[in-house]
Amino acid sequence: MTEEKCPQLVDYFVVAGLAPGGSAPLDEEGQQRGGRVVEPVTDLVVIARGLGEEVPEGFTCIEKTQGGHPAELSAGLINNPHMYLCYRRGHDKPPILDLGVLYEGKEVVKQGWYVIETTPYSRSASLSFGGPATHRTFLTYRRAPESQALHTLGVTDISLLLPSKGEVAAHTFCRVEKNLNTGIWGPALYLCYKRAVAKANALVYEAGLISRYPEADVESFPLPESVPMFCLPMGVTVESWPLNTKYQLPVFSTFVLTSACGDKVYGAAIQFYEAFPRECLSERQSVRLGLVSVVDRRPITNRTLQVKKSVCVLSHWPFFTVFQKFLTFVYRYSISGPHVLPLEKHISSFMHNVPFPSPQRPRILVQLSPYDNLLLCQPVSSPLLLSGASFVKLLQNLGPENACVLLLAVLTEHKLLLHSLRPDVLTSVSEALVSMTFPLRWHCPYIPLCPLRLADVLCAPMPFIVGVHSSYFDLYDPPTDVVCVDLDTNTIFQAEDKKPLSWRSLPRKHGKMLVNTLTNLMKTLEKIYTTGQEEATLEFLLTDYDLIYGRQKQLELEIQEAFLRFMSCLLRGYRAYLLPITQAPSDRTTDCSSLFNLQGFLKSRERTHQKFYTQLTRTQMFTQFIEECSFVSDRHACLEFFDECVQKSDVEKPEEVRLIDLDEAHSGEHTVFIMPPEEPQEPDGSECPTHYSYETFPVLCMDLFDQPQDQLRVPTKGSAPSSPAPRRTKQEIKLAQKRAQIYSAVPDMWSKCLLGHCYGLWFIYLPTFVRAESAKVRALQTAYEVLKHMETRKVVLPDEVCYRILMQLCGQYGQPVLAVRVLLEMKKAGITPNTITYAYYNKAVLESKWPSTNQGGRLRWAKLRNVLMAVAQFRQPVRQRQKSGSVGSRTGQDIFTCYLFFTIVCNKKWSMLEYHFDILLEYISHSVLSAFLCSQCRPPGPRDTVSRKAVDENYNNVSPPSRGSLTGKLQQLLTPTRHRVSGRRAASVDARRSGGENGPVHRVSEQRQSRKAQVSSLSVGSDVDLPDTTNLAFPLRKSWDTNQEGAGLQVLMSSCSLCRSCNSLVYDEEIMAGWTSDDSNLNSSCPFCSTTFVPLLNAEICDLGPISSSYSESMGESPQVTVAYLSPLVLRKELESLLENEGEAVLAQGQLLDSHSIIFWNLVWYFHRLGLPSNLLQLVRSSPLANQLAQVTPLPGFSWENSAVRVRLLWDTLTPDTDHWPPLYILWRIHSGVPMRNHSWRRHNHPFTLAFLEEVLRWVGMNEVHKGITLFLETIAKHPGTPKIQRSLYREMLFLTLAAMGRDHVAAFDKKYKAAYQRLSGSLGRGELRRKRAQPPSPKAVDCRRSFLLPLEC
Repeated sequence: MTEEKCPQLVDYFVVAGLAPGGSAPLDEEGQQRGGRVVEPVTDLVVIARGLGEEVPEGFTCIEKTQGGHPAELSAGLINNPHMYLCYRRGHDKPPILDLGVLYEGKEVVKQGWYVIETTPYSRSASLSFGGPATHRTFLTYRRAPESQALHTLGVTDISLLLPSKGEVAAHTFCRVEKNLNTGIWGPALYLCYKRAVAKANALVYEAGLISRYPEADVESFPLPESVPMFCLPMGVTVESWPLNTKYQLPVFSTFVLTSACGDKVYGAAIQFYEAFPRECLSERQSVRLGLVSVVDRRPITNRTLQVKKSVCVLSHWPFFTVFQKFLTFVYRYSISGPHVLPLEKHISSFMHNVPFPSPQRPRILVQLSPYDNLLLCQPVSSPLLLSGASFVKLLQNLGPENACVLLLAVLTEHKLLLHSLRPDVLTSVSEALVSMTFPLRWHCPYIPLCPLRLADVLCAPMPFIVGVHSSYFDLYDPPTDVVCVDLDTNTIFQAEDKKPLSWRSLPRKHGKMLVNTLTNLMKTLEKIYTTGQEEATLEFLLTDYDLIYGRQKQLELEIQEAFLRFMSCLLRGYRAYLLPITQAPSDRTTDCSSLFNLQGFLKSRERTHQKFYTQLTRTQMFTQFIEECSFVSDRHACLEFFDECVQKSDVEKPEEVRLIDLDEAHSGEHTVFIMPPEEPQEPDGSECPTHYSYETFPVLCMDLFDQPQDQLRVPTKGSAPSSPAPRRTKQEIKLAQKRAQIYSAVPDMWSKCLLGHCYGLWFIYLPTFVRAESAKVRALQTAYEVLKHMETRKVVLPDEVCYRILMQLCGQYGQPVLAVRVLLEMKKAGITPNTITYAYYNKAVLESKWPSTNQGGRLRWAKLRNVLMAVAQFRQPVRQRQKSGSVGSRTGQDIFTCYLFFTIVCNKKWSMLEYHFDILLEYISHSVLSAFLCSQCRPPGPRDTVSRKAVDENYNNVSPPSRGSLTGKLQQLLTPTRHRVSGRRAASVDARRSGGENGPVHRVSEQRQSRKAQVSSLSVGSDVDLPDTTNLAFPLRKSWDTNQEGAGLQVLMSSCSLCRSCNSLVYDEEIMAGWTSDDSNLNSSCPFCSTTFVPLLNAEICDLGPISSSYSESMGESPQVTVAYLSPLVLRKELESLLENEGEAVLAQGQLLDSHSIIFWNLVWYFHRLGLPSNLLQLVRSSPLANQLAQVTPLPGFSWENSAVRVRLLWDTLTPDTDHWPPLYILWRIHSGVPMRNHSWRRHNHPFTLAFLEEVLRWVGMNEVHKGITLFLETIAKHPGTPKIQRSLYREMLFLTLAAMGRDHVAAFDKKYKAAYQRLSGSLGRGELRRKRAQPPSPKAVDCRRSFLLPLEC
């Protein structure tokens, strides 16, 4: 088995910043980013103009509201002092961070906040008159600390608004939700302010790549050139800081890149500042940064120069928290030191040694250093795709109603612009926006964190979802047709000329249910969610992680489930309006209008919601969704999961239904420890000196990286990529398990469940079988007949794999008409195809070549017309011979049948005629030639009959099919589909009989028939109500090559197993009844002692001999094989695992018999148990078992390669224990002189004489089975010693009855025995009868025997 790397956690490590040797000089590049950057607000005052106060110097007075109305703060006072708010900007003080309003007496001043109590002229700055019934109102503010004056969120703009005048907060402004006017009259007045990063003097450049690891691109994912731009979306800044500026902490950001094939790549970066040399700046740049004086160009020494840089990791997995900790560790490592190991060692250790979490290792603790560690946990296992979405952050930053508004905006494909001062929040919320519309997928431009250089996408004439840093609005205004969402203030801004979006535009019932659910989850979120959990200690990671973060993970899933429930209700019933392709494809076949009944879907929705649904169905998302549901795509598992959610939510109270069930099988507490890189030591054992320290983040040196190791290699999952149809999705497996659990408790349904899995096994094998057959269309027709037969028998199918595989093969071998028939049969059976099956069907009918409708087909039928004209010419001499009595009327009837057939077929479509052409032409030609040959013969007589037969035999030896077989084919076409195959079987039997009446072949066949007639009464059937196998709808064959004559191999198989606990033989139907619904449990339960045991399947390879004798003497020691007898549920799981690991080709290779003997022999057993064709027996010929048999029975110059292989399924055990008494049916055969397999029975002093056997049979024949039971029990009780019997009393009498009387005399044996058991229970007691193993089989066992049709032999 080959090996490959498991999913790699990190693909690239990138260092971005001011690239050395850039294309543009620094003095030119730094001037490209002019802007309208404003200084932060540093001071606030309140003045009373009515009292003669004026605006202080350097301050700006806010005289108007946003709508142009007077901005008096004291409009509600009786003696209005005309108070106004004034502010001053600058960099001389730390900026003001927040504004507020204080109601004195109702609340206290928060710590760190200042109250504006007086005006600059020492008058009261209260905005209301204080009194007994009122409270005074003051403005408050909070200032940044002195050491954090730079790069903090400072107030940059202030405004006032009057909601009664229709004024709303401007874009990016925060509104203080406290009314400034607390008087008895006057309009309500609110304070608004805008915050932005308080920046120093800076030069801005475009980011470039400094270094990367690995240097060579990964073949499957080359490093995009735009990565540095996303690491530093607002560009690289060179800034001058005061000397006392506090060190700035790194800023974490995330972004998402989309590859050409649609795959998402997640980036995690931290931005930090480091020292920049002044020598790299020009004089002009130094002046702009304030490093030299403007007048005399004298250097200013009280300022430092800093440059922004970023380190980033790229991965296909959104482990943002883990990446943040690793990047922070790398950055801290670079600014500390010195160290023994270089930085590159830690980077390569994390990239190459940390495995991806899996079910075998769900928790990985990475020890980065003695003081730094991180915990990597397996993602939540759910059918939904893994993404970087955080629904908790979505609800935290938007609230329930605004989250629903954005859901409406995404569903109707609006232009959305998200912005925040927190770059990591942008990506999490953007990912949540595109995830909450599942299964609809956003196909328009999507940039969660858009670099400044790519901001032109905001002017694109198409829908988009773009996220930008809020400082973007310091430079530019957004387009008017864009919906702006401020995540920091939870406001949605739209153009005034457009109707604002409202969640009430969603379907009323479903929208209200969503809002209520989100509101309740928001309350829970406020209670349990805590930010800034400390995770540095090892004790916390191993003990409290699941407790603290498990609740947050559960809340995340509940929010996601709320949106999923809404989408399930929104699209409920959509599959009923999908239009399958049933005709030859045209140019408009793949259009959405041809694939989906749009008008019918809209009419099924409520009239009040027609506008919303009309907008939804016109979006690109919905069109793509219909195409994904109609054709093969990589989202089949997700779409099937959504269909299951639609079914679950189709109840009266869908909000109470759980849609996302976590797969607990993949969760575990096993933790893998990854140690940090090992530090080298000196030869004497002492520590190495510390050589590595860094002033700035270094340029990576490739020579210092460690090479990747092989410890992350895992077995390859190598299923055949061209045949994904046999694979069941997780949802199908889970549904099959649930059904099996339900059916295991219902006797008559359990057998049908097992039968359905058996047929599923054969259809999984079907691609291998069809590939090996020369007549592939015939094999597909056989599979179609099997499907119809399954429908007739009411088989409970666990899934749709049977139909799906046949549809896929129809497309592979160009049979679209048959694919349509399979779909009709599927609907006839009451099965609605799921997304996967429906997609494979459309693929088959769309990509396959349909029967020709051009002139070529007409030419072929013109050729047929010429043949009919030739028939008409031959009619004259034929009629003359008929009148003279020389030729029978059969030829004329044949020609008339041809004419009738031609008339019927011509009424059909041309596309269906080519299938019948060859058969009809062959039949007519044969009829004409036969008539011609017969017309040349002399008048009839006894000798003529013999000569005519001889001519026919000679003709049959050289011609293609015989006359009878052609008649059978024609009969197949002229009769209904249900009886076609049975007619063909009858015709082929007639042909074999007519072709072999004379000669030695006839004598051999008579010998076989006489021997078969002799032992026909000895065949042991599977049930008394078993129908005749000739009535089946498809040709059942025990072996695909049993028609071959001569010497060959015979495989004897039996599933009879011994229970070691009670020393009882347990038979096939009892084993089936004892199996459980667990597809990992190999045990069955004994019907006598209820002990669980693993049943065994035994196979014996022996020489068939020149004549297939039913009971030939075994010669020598034949090779035997014993494997576990698997339930169809267990076998299917193992077979699917085998195909997943080694591909479908293994089913046609000899290693299947050698390396996977359990699977091989179980498949042979079940396929022949149901009479299903296969090529598995061909593997036996070249196996070591056949070579071993050749050594036991050597034949000079003979090889098993081309010999026939016959399989006989036996009911009783292959190797009976000769130390026990022989069973009654063996004693009967010994007394009757019937040939049978020699088991070398020992002579036992048993009480079963011939008279005893005849007496038991007499009581059975007289319908007094209870007397036979009593006789058996009394006979054993009188015999001295312990009875040496392994079979139950029921089994002994059943086999004896079948061996002596045949199947026709045991039609009611089960009913008779059950009635006898009920009668004896009153006198002897059920407990005593069970102790003596006299009870009949359970109803579940009887039904299992009845469901598997073909009889077993003894």
